Amino acid sequence: MFKYVYIDESGDLGEHGSNYIVLAALIIDNPQELGRIIKNMRRNKFKKELKKAFEIKANKSSENVKIHMLKKLNAIKNTKVLYVILEKKKVISDYLKNNKDKLYNYIAGKLAKQLIMDDVHIEIRIDRRQGKQLLQQDFNNYFTKCLKDKSHPSKIIIQHSYSHNFAGLQFADMLAWACFQKFEHKDSGYIDILKIEQEVYHVW
Repeated sequence: MFKYVYIDESGDLGEHGSNYIVLAALIIDNPQELGRIIKNMRRNKFKKELKKAFEIKANKSSENVKIHMLKKLNAIKNTKVLYVILEKKKVISDYLKNNKDKLYNYIAGKLAKQLIMDDVHIEIRIDRRQGKQLLQQDFNNYFTKCLKDKSHPSKIIIQHSYSHNFAGLQFADMLAWACFQKFEHKDSGYIDILKIEQEVYHVW
């Protein structure tokens, strides 16, 4: 049995800027359903708006696109979202404050520990934010270690991919953005659209 996990973030990792960082993990059995949704959006209802869009990004999309994508997730069975929220002012480690890659890994590790999955093949696809192979391997090693703290998957595959190639990453971007609105701007309107299972975890 396969489980597919798509991960993206919203907020910035620098010491200044946003108050929060949100990581969202979309867990799904059949990612082809996500591809069909976006293909239909491009061919029909949002053909004009998305004609020149290389990919769908929440911060560049209209209200109608955002709401449509969130509502469409409600119709997909066996779909779940995990959110990990970090309030940056609570980071006391200078090492993490001054090393964005390590801070990202730390937050992602907290998310990995909530992915309780036993006896399944897990394919994890994360938005490619690190170009260097060494940084990607560092992430993979730490994420796998954290995942295995509580889970016993039969196989783990981690891929760093460009989001324009994967509908799941575009949905993960939308979910991270929606949750970010709730914590950064006190606007829960987008998250409230979702009827699928959602779990929120805070990192201290």
